[in-house]
Amino acid sequence: MGHKEAMTAMGQRAREAAHLMAKAGMTIKRRFLEQTADRILAQRERIAAANARDLATAEEKGLAKPKVDRLRLTDKVLKEMTDGLREVAALPDPVGRIEGMWTRPNGLRVGRMRIPLGVVGIIYESRPNVTVDAAGLCIKAGNAVILRGGSEAFHSNRCLAEILQETLEETGLPKAAVQVVETTDREAVLELLKLEDLIDVMIPRGGEELIRFVAENARMPVLKHYKGVCHIYVDERVDMDMAERVCLNAKVQRPGVCNAMETLLVHEKAAPMFLPRMAQAFRRHGVELRGCPQTCRLVEGCRPATEEDWAAEYLDLVLAVKIVASMDEAIEHITRYGSSHTEAILTEDLDRAMRFLQEVQSSLVLVNASTRFNDGYQLGLGAEIGISTSRLHAFGPMGVEELTTTKFIAFGTGQLRE
Repeated sequence: MGHKEAMTAMGQRAREAAHLMAKAGMTIKRRFLEQTADRILAQRERIAAANARDLATAEEKGLAKPKVDRLRLTDKVLKEMTDGLREVAALPDPVGRIEGMWTRPNGLRVGRMRIPLGVVGIIYESRPNVTVDAAGLCIKAGNAVILRGGSEAFHSNRCLAEILQETLEETGLPKAAVQVVETTDREAVLELLKLEDLIDVMIPRGGEELIRFVAENARMPVLKHYKGVCHIYVDERVDMDMAERVCLNAKVQRPGVCNAMETLLVHEKAAPMFLPRMAQAFRRHGVELRGCPQTCRLVEGCRPATEEDWAAEYLDLVLAVKIVASMDEAIEHITRYGSSHTEAILTEDLDRAMRFLQEVQSSLVLVNASTRFNDGYQLGLGAEIGISTSRLHAFGPMGVEELTTTKFIAFGTGQLRE
């Protein structure tokens, strides 16, 4: 069977499964999620063996450290996965919920009912935990999902998908509600992206190159974010100790992810006191600084920043730093170079904080907190299927509700249109 036939058959199975999933009740979906969490913990050795094969291959190929970090399924990652499944299980079921009823002059009562999207396709790199997070969210929302992970996580993804399918069968849900593409050939992806009659939406997760490839070739709608150029602005009125802790966390806690800080903006009145101490803290953690001319004068050893640095998503221990004369200049910089992903202001001035929240148009804007919180689990969604910087349908982390849509419903008493 060629790639076209294989992907079409997979799409047809998913479409049939989606029809059954739309009718699945809250209790059976919750049971699936809870039993999947139990099974993952019980199958740690099986998962570790599959993950070890992927890690060994990554080492042989010289995969970059940030990518290896995203690939590794530690006990902590497994716990986060299972905690996420249990949290999603406990969330209210959005499917069938009626929202916003109103009555027309002719007595017709109109409203909206929340329904599943249908068949969701997800193409992603490195992170095998996406297999579980995405499947859990899609099932909770009454969808079927087709998953195509990166070749670097092939064995891990297949192992996790087998566990998910075993639990689907055990709980009486259609096995085809979760499917993983069993080939690493890119031609299969191209065929998958042509199935607009079978797949309702495609969600790419990974580097900018992958996301642009999907967006350019998909015939169905695509929910995407190209990159995470995330900013923190340190205001002139700020708690220096708090600001140091937040900035350090935002950059070094996990630099290879899309919600890590990539550019630090500092008010010129705070810079002389804040930047030298902040630079010392960064250096202790191996962060390379690239700054504007004023920053270079204040911070010994800081490399001059180029125009490319302001728009860079480093995904590494590299940080661009710019001193600004005002919050207006900070917002202008974010508007010009940002990617609508995540921005934060660190300040003790409530008025400035509220203005920053209103004027910065990113998917998450924070006050006095790390950019690392732009994550479905951290924001209380249980898990996320991705972070959308597209403003249509969803903006920000996509949880269960973002994997549904609404249809209009109407109750009449025999009304006729004149």
